[in-house]
Amino acid sequence: MKQDIYNGMPSDDLGADGWEKPWSGPNGGSCVETKKLDDGRVAVRQSTDPGGPALICSDDAMACFVEGAKNGLADFLL
Repeated sequence: MKQDIYNGMPSDDLGADGWEKPWSGPNGGSCVETKKLDDGRVAVRQSTDPGGPALICSDDAMACFVEGAKNGLADFLL
């Protein structure tokens, strides 16, 4: 039986393997972790709460976010 993957699901349900830390705090502590899912979507979780909820993004949405961040559209968050 294939598992339904949904926004807000416990990150633990996505397995322990494959999580990456592309963005990390200055001391290597609290950071965002991402995981590319088999269907192309991207899961995002908080490293300090690895069993907490996962944000599930389409590959297009993640590409737009990364491109926007590269172009300074998220600078207001700093």
